[in-house]
Formats: sequence, C-alpha cells, structure tokens
Amino acid sequence: MSESYKILFEGKTAEIVEKKSRFISYMLPVESADEAMEFVEKIKKQNWDARHNCYAFVIGQNNELQKFSDDGEPGGTAGKPMLDVLLGEGIHNCIVVVTRYFGGVLLGTGGLVRAYSKAVKEGINASIIKEKVFGEELNITTDYNGIGKIQYIISEMGIKIHEEEYTEVVTVNLKIRKSDCDRFVNRITEATAGKAIVNDREECWFLEEA
Repeated sequence: MSESYKILFEGKTAEIVEKKSRFISYMLPVESADEAMEFVEKIKKQNWDARHNCYAFVIGQNNELQKFSDDGEPGGTAGKPMLDVLLGEGIHNCIVVVTRYFGGVLLGTGGLVRAYSKAVKEGINASIIKEKVFGEELNITTDYNGIGKIQYIISEMGIKIHEEEYTEVVTVNLKIRKSDCDRFVNRITEATAGKAIVNDREECWFLEEA
C-alpha cells in the first residue's frame, strides 16, 4: 500500500483557445460517482449553448471508480485523453469537465486530443492539489519540563501539531507519517526519560500541510 496519494483539494476553472475553439475546464473534488455526475449536469446546464461538454473522473485511493465521456466528439479524442491526464498526474477524487465552444475550424483527431489534454492540464495547474498521507494520530501527555524537548523533536522532524492543551500536564495531539511513528515515539521517550506517555495511537489518512 502506498503511504500517500494526491487529491484535488480545490478545483478551479481554466481556458485555452485552439483555432478559435474555446476549451474551458472545470474541476471539482468528489467522493462518489453521483457527486461527479451532478457536477456534469450542472456544467451542461450552465453551458447549454456549447457544442460539447466532455468529462472524466477518478475516485478512490486506487482509482476504483473511473469514467469518461466524449459527448459527441469523435471516439477517443476527448474523454479518454482527459482521463489519461488525471491518471498520469496521479490525482485522485476529482472530476474535470471540459466545455468546447466550436470556433468554426476543424481540429482533426490529433488536434482534439491535444486540446482536451491541454485544457485539463491547465485546470490542474490552476487548482490546489494536496497530498493525503497514511499515518497515525497520537495523543501524548508530558510534564512542563518535557514539552520543550518534544516540541524541538516535532520541529526537527517537520511534524505539524494539531492541538495542544495545558493543564496540570501538557497534552499534544498530532498526526504523523506511518514510517516516522516508531522513531518519533522512541525519540520523545528517550528525551523525556520516559515521562512522555503516548495514550493513543490510531491509524488514519490525513492531509499533509506545507
């Protein structure tokens, strides 16, 4: 199992022009085929006067759900190339719809493939892509003498603290990559002479923030 994969976090709109035809790409994060198709219908209604509204989507950690449509373009010139871009970029849980307003000049099959592929790439470039990471959520308690040492290790390893609470003791909640968990726990145990206690360790997927 891969320890991480990329997802569409926030979709944007982008546009290219090829021989007077406008290709407008719309991207949206989705978690189900129903969500994806609702978005397709929304874009079709929005662009009711367009010649074509082609789409492709990939959903799931292992791309379990995939679908595409040429929406009247010659077979294999729109939807499949759009899907290939998503798969090639390794982006999961997203749909892209590319609306074409015909400009009066035929592009040919090769030109269509290039145009639809380019439109999707521009949509990806305009959007926000984040990485989802497999790891563990840890809840740690320590005394006030130990928190400084733990914070130093956290900073050194590039870990993000989710929450800190200061009462009679200090409680720290954080999420960490699976491959770093044991090394981190060993380091804080050694640094605090065993006074830092890991109360819970629960496997999870989380967004790794920059």
